[in-house]
Amino acid sequence: MASFIIKPAHLRCVVRTCRFLREPQTRNTLCSSRSYATEEDNRGPKIYTKTGDKGFSSTFTGERRPKEDHIFEALGNTDELSSAIGLAREFCLDKGHTFTYQLDKIQCILQDVGSNIATPQSSARESHISRTKFAAQPISDLETWIDTFTEELPPLTNFILPAEGKGSAALHLARTVCRRAERSVAPIVRSGEADPDVAKFLNRLSDYLFTAARYAAMKEGSVETIYKRPE
Repeated sequence: MASFIIKPAHLRCVVRTCRFLREPQTRNTLCSSRSYATEEDNRGPKIYTKTGDKGFSSTFTGERRPKEDHIFEALGNTDELSSAIGLAREFCLDKGHTFTYQLDKIQCILQDVGSNIATPQSSARESHISRTKFAAQPISDLETWIDTFTEELPPLTNFILPAEGKGSAALHLARTVCRRAERSVAPIVRSGEADPDVAKFLNRLSDYLFTAARYAAMKEGSVETIYKRPE
């Protein structure tokens, strides 16, 4: 899956491609509004544009901001989260887990999360807002998946240590990245620059990843490692 590329034209081409697997479109349709190709080179837009060489990048609304801006910090954390989930997915596929399709969908939803974050409401036109509005349905989906896992899991009565197989450990790692992403998004949401449902989704996603990690360990026959105070 492509990473977040925070340039106005690329944001349309990259961030919106997944849209929760509901809007199949061709690459030509998505990228028809702008091309970096020359007359001699019709192979498509280049990955490098050199517009960020001086330490600034663009939001979807066209603002130029320093790369250490809180918007790009949140986007980077969300991108890292998607990569961590992708790694966990590969480990879970190796073990034949049946919930990996959920991880696919989550990665696509994270593209929509990035799209919303990259569209600061203070500089957005109505056309920007309508294209990057974040829906609440994925939050309900996460809650349904969590409840389904929980029905099979033993009650959680102690702190557990992140371990018990590569898939489970990788899902726990993704959970910690998710918490960091949530922390970086929270002030953006509080300031009114991003949709509140983005923060809710990340909060629920960390719960999902924790539960999925336990579920993966259980399905692999692993016994959870319980925290014990060192003597």
